Amino acid sequence: MILGRVAGTVVATRKDERLEGFKLLVVQAVEPDGRPRDSYVVAVDTVDAGVGELVLIVSGSSARMASGCADRPVDAAVAGIVDEVDLPSAGRS
Repeated sequence: MILGRVAGTVVATRKDERLEGFKLLVVQAVEPDGRPRDSYVVAVDTVDAGVGELVLIVSGSSARMASGCADRPVDAAVAGIVDEVDLPSAGRS
């Protein structure tokens, strides 16, 4: 899974007919502490995420297992909206 922040949307008037009705999101990967990384992915939205939200992205065969994505040309899907990330302090046992 990839942790990311929704940066925007993609509008594609011409696309594979099996993608009709799906919202496409541009998601920037982030570190667990929220710092942005230099990578982006376009993902099918299966959870009604919005711009600015922290999300979980699944990719590859896992993306095709997300709700409604079976037998569709999907390589990345938003599978969850993150409420909180809890990182123990360094050096704690």
